[in-house]
Amino acid sequence: MLRVADLHVFYGPGHVLRGVSLQVAAGEVVALLGRNGAGKSTALKAIIGLVPASQGRVELQTAEGWRDVTRLPPYERAALGIGYVPEERRIFPYLTVLENLRVGLDRLALTPQARRQALGRAFELFPALPDLLDRPGRVLSGGQQQMLAVARVLVLSPRIILLDEPSQGLSPLLVDSVMDAVVRLGREGIAVLLVEQNALAALDVCGRGYLMDKGTIAGGGTAAALLADAAALERTLGVSVADVGPAP
Repeated sequence: MLRVADLHVFYGPGHVLRGVSLQVAAGEVVALLGRNGAGKSTALKAIIGLVPASQGRVELQTAEGWRDVTRLPPYERAALGIGYVPEERRIFPYLTVLENLRVGLDRLALTPQARRQALGRAFELFPALPDLLDRPGRVLSGGQQQMLAVARVLVLSPRIILLDEPSQGLSPLLVDSVMDAVVRLGREGIAVLLVEQNALAALDVCGRGYLMDKGTIAGGGTAAALLADAAALERTLGVSVADVGPAP
């Protein structure tokens, strides 16, 4: 579904990404883990096209085969099926929930039936949203805003979703709810690349993961293998060995 090869990104003179390579298959949920400043969010921004890559390739699998999207603007990558939920969520605070959802839908030439189906898909994943349709985004709780941010992308029928720090600022109960939604996205066949500071919560819902350190991929493997390598988690992520239980 997604292939990233030897991706390099600079912020001014700063070499932020240094040869990042990763892959995500259709329906696969993959974690991208690392300390603050490791380059995780920059990697997602480079994949969607918000920051330019100075070197490397971003490829998306389409009905016609693999397509190089490295030089395409973000809106063209989105049209090809790459969805992006930023760390800050960035919902429209003064629009209602329904208006937030319609912002993307109104750009598509959909029949009324197709629009209802798109909304229904989002409501099936987040059944709390229909009761919130008339509320402005600014009055929603953090968890509700996160649900809306994902739903706003989901109505556009993405093939892969880049999800940046969805648990940030949420209570443990809401973190569980968001992570359950991530699992359901994968079961629907949507690929997910999940950047998450809560490494243990991420590895609990992901089949595989990559470890990032100082702009490079420092390791990776199945979730079970990463959980079993407590030393690597402590070295790369700062996760205490005492916090890591036995691999499932």
